[in-house]
Amino acid sequence: MRNGKRDYKTEYEKYAGKSSAKKDRAQRNKARAMMVKAGKASKGDGKDVGHVKALGKGGLSVMYNLQMQSKSKNRSFAKTSTSKMKSEKSKRER
Repeated sequence: MRNGKRDYKTEYEKYAGKSSAKKDRAQRNKARAMMVKAGKASKGDGKDVGHVKALGKGGLSVMYNLQMQSKSKNRSFAKTSTSKMKSEKSKRER
C-alpha cells in the first residue's frame, strides 16, 4: 500500500490474475450462486458461503459441502505458532 491506498493493478498482476486464483474465484462464485438459488443466501446479506472442507484442502462446491457463515467466522482459522492451520478439518467435518 502506498499512502494508505491499495494498489489493485499490482495485486492483480501478482495474484488475482493467475489462472489458479481465477479458478478459485469461479468456485466461490459458483458456491454463492448455488446458495442463492436454494434460498439460503441473498444479495447484501452480509454473510459468506463457507466450504465445510476448504477448496484448498480438496473440498468441492456442492450443496453438502456448503454452509452460511458470518464473514469473521469464515475468514479466520486457528493457527499454530508457525502460521499453519491447526486442523485440516472443520468442526462440522470431525
